[in-house]
Order: sequence, then structure tokens, then C-alpha cells
Amino acid sequence: MKVKCLILGGGISGIGTAQLAIKNGFDVFVSDNGLLKDETKEKFKAWGVSWEENVKTSSFFDNTDWIMKSPGISNSSESVLYAKKLGIPIISEIEFASRYTNAKIIGITGTNGKTTTTELTYHLLKNSGFNIGIAGNIGKSFAQQVAENSFEIYVLELSSFQLDDIVNFSPDIAIITNITPDHLNRYNNNFDEYINSKLNISSNQDKDQFLIINADDPILMDAIEKTKIEAEKHYFGINIKGHSTTSLKNESIRITNKNNNSTMISAKTFPLQGRHNLLNAMAASTVASIFKIDKNNIRESLSNFRCLPHRLERVLTIQGVNYINDSKATNINSVFYALETLNSKVVWIAGGVDKGNDYEQLLPLVREKIKAIICLGKNNKRLVEAFLDITDVIVETQSMKEAVKIAHNLSKKKETVLLSPGCASFDLFENFEDRGNQFKKAVRSL
Repeated sequence: MKVKCLILGGGISGIGTAQLAIKNGFDVFVSDNGLLKDETKEKFKAWGVSWEENVKTSSFFDNTDWIMKSPGISNSSESVLYAKKLGIPIISEIEFASRYTNAKIIGITGTNGKTTTTELTYHLLKNSGFNIGIAGNIGKSFAQQVAENSFEIYVLELSSFQLDDIVNFSPDIAIITNITPDHLNRYNNNFDEYINSKLNISSNQDKDQFLIINADDPILMDAIEKTKIEAEKHYFGINIKGHSTTSLKNESIRITNKNNNSTMISAKTFPLQGRHNLLNAMAASTVASIFKIDKNNIRESLSNFRCLPHRLERVLTIQGVNYINDSKATNINSVFYALETLNSKVVWIAGGVDKGNDYEQLLPLVREKIKAIICLGKNNKRLVEAFLDITDVIVETQSMKEAVKIAHNLSKKKETVLLSPGCASFDLFENFEDRGNQFKKAVRSL
């Protein structure tokens, strides 16, 4: 008799899990509380997968052996609560896929910087000839990659949601880029719950595996000191003290191993701006050194890496005004990095779905650099209240095209128009990519 699995969610994770589960002989059922895409239904038909859509509680629980919960589904959803009541094991797609590959796994998490660090790590290893795939919270699902390919290494971007339902998942190398308050609405407004979710990435690691940690992040360092870690710890940071692993010296990344042997890699030609991107490069370079990649290869790969879309992406300069798309900045820490990087007066386009933001850390930078704030969202109350007393010009709109036109009228030569929302995009846009693309289209129409 076949093992029966129920997949909650028919998005990227659900489709990948269904594909891998069918390949390994499971009976597969998919339940989604929304409408499935026609192309998804065609795939399910071809694979012999049963499905239901637009339901709050699945009808497929009878005789179910285990459940894969897609990361976007809350633990308070009706299907999840019912599954827990029945005692059916719930796992993540990451957990499931990891059981069907012998590849080495590099797992990267953190509040900010994980996408860039994932892309950088992949870039460094791919350029050095490794047979490597990239998946997780970026591009294809891990399960789909395992079903379709035989890579020797996977580099995975992992969100806290993906790490919530792991059981035995244990990456050979784990990176935590930083931890700042985010998604607190998903974690009962409890920052400690969110921190513990991030630390899950190392919970199953052993002494032969590696954990790479941002030593410049006091919140992360405090959490690490309170947590039992079996993996070999490597620290990276610009202001690093007391930990001689990966540091910055004379515009070079210095990587020191446990035998106290150092490798120096020039960072002068690294094209990405900002201290945060230098930290991302240091983390990726540490992984490369663990794989014994030559320092000249690391330096060359760093120098030819290109900026990802929607992350401090320079769009155009119009009448001396720089337009920058930082739509991926969906939390306050990301906005902080963006403002810290810029050396001009800024017309700031912000707003969206507030995830419990604390705007206080932005106040000094807003006082120093912000000329005007354009609030782009259905509900801008918290954003307006946070900056009303320190900003002369605050404008509200629900149209990207109008936001860009207002920014164009308010900005002058040598100033910057910055889209760096600090919020999720789902009130007015499909996702952060849609928001960024609409910004670029509106700028080009000027």
C-alpha cells in the first residue's frame, strides 16, 4: 500500500514536493485555499496528483501519513490546526527534499542579505567549476531541483517560514547573515520566537559541519552565545573583535582558518555598494575558502558579480536625479542599509503592508537625508505618524505612477529618488518584483 501524503499549498513549494513525491512512489493529494493556476492543474493531471482548491479545511485527511505545509501557510490555518489535532506529522518542503539527495547543502538564512549572499555563494562556486544548484526561497523549489537534477552541491536561501517545520534537516554549511525584527505578525509579535526560527538552521548540525555567523550583529551574537551549537563556528564582520575568522583589513577580506593561516582577497573591485553588501561578500568568501577555492578565483568572481534586480538597483538618471529601485527592502533594517549607503538628499517612496515595524532606528537617517516621504500604500497611518514631526513634506498615494511623478517634481539635481518600502507589497502589488517593475516602468515613462 502506498504512503499517502497531503500537500498544503499549490504554489512553487507544493508543485515541487508533488513532483518529487510522485517520483518516489507516494500517493499525492494537494489542497489549496485559493485557486490553482491552469498550468499547475495540467501538471497534476500528468503526474496523477489529486487536488482541491478554494477550501479552508482539506478533505484529504483520511489515512494521510504525513503533510507538507508550504511556507506561506500560517500555523493557525484551519487545515494545519486540524492536522495537529489528528497527530499527523507536518514537515517543510526543505525537510522532505533533503531526504532524497546526498549532495552537500549550503543553507543561508537571515532577515536581510540572504538572497544576495545566496547568489554570491552560487556564483563563486559555479565559477570554480562545481556542479551546483540554487533553490529554496529563490528561483526553483528545492524539491523540484532534487527531482530533476543530480547536483553535487545545493545552495539554498531559507526563510524562517521554511525552517519552522524542519525535523532532521542539517546543512553542511549554514550562514546566518543577521537578525532584525521582521514577520512578527507570524510569530505572535514575539521577537524571540522569530530568532529561534532562524537558529533552527543549525539545530541539527554536528561537529563536522560549519556555521558562519555575522559577528557585527549584536542580536545574533547574543542569541548564539545562549544557544548550544555543535557545528564549527566561523565569524565574519567589519567591526569584528575577539574572533579572528573573516575580517576586513586595508580593503581586503582576510579569512583565517582554525590553524591561524590567513588568506587575503582584495575587495576593491567588488561592484556592489554599501557595508551590508561587503558583509554578504565576506560570508560567501568564507564558504569559498571552506571549499578551498583559490583566492584569485574568489577575487575575480567577486569583481564580475552583478547587482540583482530590486536591490539598490540603479534605474536611470534624469535631469541629474538618480532613481533607485530597492523594492526588495521589505523591512526597516533593509531601508536603514539603503539610506546609509546614499550620500545625497533623498525623496523616499515607502509603505505597503506594515509587519509590525519599529521606525525609531530610521529617525537619525531620516533627519539627515530625507527631503520628502511619499507614502505608497492602502493604509499609511503608522508611516505618517512615525515621521510627521521630523519631515517637512509627506504625501500619500495608492498609485506607483503618481508616486514617481510626485517624486520627480520634488527632486532636484544631485538628489536621489529611492523606492525602499520597508513593508510587504501585497496591498497594491503581486509581490516585490511587481512593485519594483512598476517603479522602473514609471521612471522610464518620465
